[in-house]
Amino acid sequence: MTEQELIAGLLNRDENAFKTVVDTYKNMVYNTVLGFLQNTGDAEDVTQDVFIKVYENIGGFKQQAKLSTWIYRISISQATDMLRYRNRKKRGGFILSLFGSNQEVLYEPPDFVHPGVLAENKEQSAILFKAINRLPENQKTAFLLQKLQDKSQREIAEIMQINEGAVESLLSRAKANLKKLLFNYYQTL
Repeated sequence: MTEQELIAGLLNRDENAFKTVVDTYKNMVYNTVLGFLQNTGDAEDVTQDVFIKVYENIGGFKQQAKLSTWIYRISISQATDMLRYRNRKKRGGFILSLFGSNQEVLYEPPDFVHPGVLAENKEQSAILFKAINRLPENQKTAFLLQKLQDKSQREIAEIMQINEGAVESLLSRAKANLKKLLFNYYQTL
């Protein structure tokens, strides 16, 4: 099926077209959200949410970009929404703890190791992902798309809906911030 046929099938609520879209893009979506969320259970949930959004919102897809680019945008949006939810939940738990509530609502992400990392690099990977989590959202997005999804600056610009110069700047700042964060980490050991 061509991309146009897939889009037409989705618009007509064709189950085969939807199944083809899921089969084609599920690994891309999962790996994208996993890089952001660093939790396999949350990544699986958000991946399902992404495809529900695709199905529900295909009528709003203007076809000014490729279908995969649109799906990347939804994936990033859903992943960042989940991160914001976690942070609100974490702040709420902190406030409750100040007032003597014994409820344990704080979310502390465990050390994350991406599934593609070799066993001997797991400790370094966990340290790197902790540093990546401290980057501003746009820097983190650009960095993860380039390093985990192997996207070019042009592709990142399309996905993030910014120009290539802005992507280059985000990547440069992300690398500088990571260098500073990791330098500080290794200095304290």
